Amino acid sequence: MNDSLLDAAPGFDQPIAVLKHCHGRIRKQLATLERLLAHLPGHGADEQARQAAAAVLKYFEKAAHLHHDDEEQDLIPMLRAVAQGEDAATLQALAPVILQDHKDMDAIWQDLHEQLTAIADGSAATLSTSSVQRFVQRYTAHMDREESTMAPMAMRLFSSEQMARLGAAMGRRRGIDAAPAPAAASAAPSATASAAAAPAIGDAVAGLRKDYGQASLNEDDVLDDPIAQFTQWFEQALKAEVNEPNAMNVATVDADGRPSSRIVLVKQFDARGFTWYTNYDSRKAQELRANPHAALLFFWSELERQVRIEGRVETTSAEESDKYFHSRPLKSRLSAIASQQSAPIANRAALEQNYEAVAAQAGEAPPRPANWGGFRLVPERIEFWQGRRSRFHDRIVYTRQEDGSWTRERLQP
Repeated sequence: MNDSLLDAAPGFDQPIAVLKHCHGRIRKQLATLERLLAHLPGHGADEQARQAAAAVLKYFEKAAHLHHDDEEQDLIPMLRAVAQGEDAATLQALAPVILQDHKDMDAIWQDLHEQLTAIADGSAATLSTSSVQRFVQRYTAHMDREESTMAPMAMRLFSSEQMARLGAAMGRRRGIDAAPAPAAASAAPSATASAAAAPAIGDAVAGLRKDYGQASLNEDDVLDDPIAQFTQWFEQALKAEVNEPNAMNVATVDADGRPSSRIVLVKQFDARGFTWYTNYDSRKAQELRANPHAALLFFWSELERQVRIEGRVETTSAEESDKYFHSRPLKSRLSAIASQQSAPIANRAALEQNYEAVAAQAGEAPPRPANWGGFRLVPERIEFWQGRRSRFHDRIVYTRQEDGSWTRERLQP
């Protein structure tokens, strides 16, 4: 039932051919999925069905996401950088559709993943016909769109150097060094030679740069209230389909003055501040108890914007924490109960065992753990940053006054 995935693939010196080859592999897995759907009613989760389910799982859990990353992180940005006129207009219309396809296919895949996992381990033999059909149809249309538009555009517009850069990025994503391998007879490099090579790598990193120029930010452009200004920018990030616009870096400082940071998702923002939820025994929570001040950073690269927010942090009320906790999917609630966040654990298997034990006892409406809830940063300083050409960026900062009002001023880049 399953087709071999070991058919010969082009090298990363032909990145567009690699992308098309990935489409061929996806089509084979979609065909396997459709055959599995037809096979199950008459044969159940037999050995053939289990192997087919495992093969589809293996591909879409890893390889398909790498393919999506190739497009989102490299191909589309590179096309945007060179497309002009009609090509630019076509890309402007097409890119959001491609990105939305990825999100929609991922959402459908979450349903299929659970069903296929159960088939692969023999514990179930059912597969949603509607989910399979929607998945196959969406993927097929998505690939047709790319092959008829984006691939030919890249072949027309990219120079050999740009093709090489695209191929190298795709190779690195898969752990493949695009640089030529040394001759077999060559001796291992000496420590001196390795040290001499190090500056070249450093120079390459230093040379990485992208010039900004989408927009500007002037004093007359911004609103009087920084929360209203943030709301406006956030809505624009949503409209532009920025990848996870609600993701923010939270930086905290421990009792010894040592900083740490991590990415979390903001769950609410209003005049009171910016709220996220976590385990109150986690490292960030311990640091906030020692020093109840933090800094947030939103970075929306697609819009060439960032927002920096600093202030004191307070916990949300039990009622607010309860309301949000019970709005979460059941599995997320069970994960919050099962995990002693930031505490060491022997291995993944032990973590999974903790989850299974909680899931077996918790029921459908587990209560919020007392050590889980919300933090709210009450802002004292909010800076809006708009990327500009030649690193001559726009920066407008708001500072809260003692009476609660805000002042604003321009900062030099």
